Amino acid sequence: MHDEQKPDHGILNVAEVQPLDVDGVRAVEIGTALWAVAFVALLPFWSSLAESGRLWWLWTCTTGLALGLFGIEYCRRRRDRAPQESPSRPPARGGGGGRRRAR
Repeated sequence: MHDEQKPDHGILNVAEVQPLDVDGVRAVEIGTALWAVAFVALLPFWSSLAESGRLWWLWTCTTGLALGLFGIEYCRRRRDRAPQESPSRPPARGGGGGRRRAR
């Protein structure tokens, strides 16, 4: 069987999909922004939250925001430390997780 020919698995065709180059920065930024939006949205209800014993909701948003800011910096440093792939090197075949087929 040639490399170009894929085995017929019957009903399903399996596509060769390359993994995304994700460093996590954007995901952490979006999560941090959502915590900030939740905090701002709850601020007008400060007194009613305090009366009902749910003021911890604001502190949860504050904690999520603080940890998100830490996470953004962590992910940026990890991304900057990662070895850069040389442009002359061809992309790896196979891709992400799953089982490997014997060749």
